[in-house]
Amino acid sequence: MSMFYDRASIEVKAGRGGNGCVSFRREKYVPRGGPDGGDGGRGGDVVIRASGRRRDLGWFRRRRHFRAGDGRPGEGSRRHGRRGDDAVIEVPCGTQVFDDQGTLLADLVREGQRLVVARGGSGGRGNAHFASATRRAPRFAELGLAGEERRLELKLKLLADVGLMGFPNAGKSSLLRRLSRAKPKVADYPFTTTAPMLGTVEAGDGERQFTVADVPGLLEGAARGVGLGDEFLAHLERTALLLHVIDVTGYYGREPLENFVAINAELKEHGSGLAAKAQLVVINKIDIAARGRLEAVESALAAEIAARCRDGDPAFAWLLAEADGEADAVDGRRALVSVSAATGAGLDGLGRRMASLLERLPAGPPAAEEVAVPEGRTLYRPAEEQGWRVERLGRDEFRVSGGVVERLVAQTDFENDEAVAYLQERLERLGVSEELRQAGARPGDGVTIGEMEFEFW
Repeated sequence: MSMFYDRASIEVKAGRGGNGCVSFRREKYVPRGGPDGGDGGRGGDVVIRASGRRRDLGWFRRRRHFRAGDGRPGEGSRRHGRRGDDAVIEVPCGTQVFDDQGTLLADLVREGQRLVVARGGSGGRGNAHFASATRRAPRFAELGLAGEERRLELKLKLLADVGLMGFPNAGKSSLLRRLSRAKPKVADYPFTTTAPMLGTVEAGDGERQFTVADVPGLLEGAARGVGLGDEFLAHLERTALLLHVIDVTGYYGREPLENFVAINAELKEHGSGLAAKAQLVVINKIDIAARGRLEAVESALAAEIAARCRDGDPAFAWLLAEADGEADAVDGRRALVSVSAATGAGLDGLGRRMASLLERLPAGPPAAEEVAVPEGRTLYRPAEEQGWRVERLGRDEFRVSGGVVERLVAQTDFENDEAVAYLQERLERLGVSEELRQAGARPGDGVTIGEMEFEFW
């Protein structure tokens, strides 16, 4: 039995930038050529891309760590290093990407949408950048920066126009098999379906095509974790229409009306707008219903649906619209379709009814509150902070933090005296040293910038 995986945790690391090059022009008849060291290449990014080739997130059980390529170092004659290769991670369409704080970064709902989740480090500048009137032959270059590292959570919500729901053994999988080309496992016992299944339905001689998702049967308490369905309720959130499948014979001795009410209560408890989605009620297994049984079930359900319309139930607002907004004129039977998945009776009418409703209902994905990356575009996160600040940690301990100063320190080769002198010069020009003095720093006090500790001079 194949499992369906709709959640995964991964760790990503972008590539480190290449180091800048220390080089001087050396040619015949040019004995004192100037510095010509090239820049290091930028590290590769880690990119998540939506792909129709992926079915679920099961692939991430075998691989959880992804790393992009490092940038190449610069070379002489101002030759820049090559950029590192990107690491492209394919996920199914409908995958949501969250950071380790639970913040939604993007909802990848269309083929080809891309999200840069970790940016490669910048390459270091070669010594050609540091030549000046007073520094004619700089013998230092910048180091490349490390790439970003992140832990991400992936969650998949199926993309389908119609979602099948109901109690176990209501005949949802048989219905999907009959309506589409899908081949779900079918048997006469509960919980045959243990993973969501997608199928494509053609209505109107192939003029209208839409997708239908079947999820495991629900039980009372599913929203609180009872049974299998609670794990898959989220897959119904993107659908435009819910097909509520009712077994005309009842479920374990209970009347179909009781089952109808119970499932709707679970949708309401689950939240996420499921209870407000349009519903079409399918009464299944009419081929084995006793004489008069079908009529009694249809009457009871039609009366309940009409009452819900009068009470403003959004799941049947479409039915109220058909009655021109007159609640007393609502015919609850128009929300019912009686079929037999076993014999095929009534399925043509069901297909036409679904197609008609989908033309009038708003599309399912993505939901209004979700963040979607535009099709064919790449989403980049905000640029790093450029300011800096000084804080006192203790009597003789200080910390300087901020993107610009931490970057300077990270790109300094501390084994090169010229590079360290250049860093001192830049910090003085930025006003960091003066700010430390005003904060009370004295010679010999400890100063931390990024991952480095210094003695204040």
